[in-house]
Amino acid sequence: MQRVTGIGGIFFKSRDPDALAAWYRRHLGVDVQPWGGAAFSWVTPDNPGGVGTTVWTAFKADTEYFAPSSAPFMVNYRVADLHGLIAALRDEGCQVVGEPQDSEYGKFGWVLDPDGNKIELWEPPAGQ
Repeated sequence: MQRVTGIGGIFFKSRDPDALAAWYRRHLGVDVQPWGGAAFSWVTPDNPGGVGTTVWTAFKADTEYFAPSSAPFMVNYRVADLHGLIAALRDEGCQVVGEPQDSEYGKFGWVLDPDGNKIELWEPPAGQ
């Protein structure tokens, strides 16, 4: 089974996400959007049309989205078969967090690594 196929996003906590976004926009040229993040499109030999993105987002310092992890960051990994991977991770004794979620943005699931970092697994919608 194919597992991780790429990095879907980098998420981290900030005391002032708006000011941090402004700094990244001004000094590094990151195109931070009104929703608070930026999406970097990419092209590979298997993806010459550049369909796919890696998202960068700063969350408020008090967000609970990374819970139960206390880490100030979370990595989102693209996967090919979210439900199959979640089942395999459970079978392998990994600590799966909650139940997978399906939305218009794709399928999402979460697992903790051995250091207690929450990892988000994302199966993009068809065509992405």
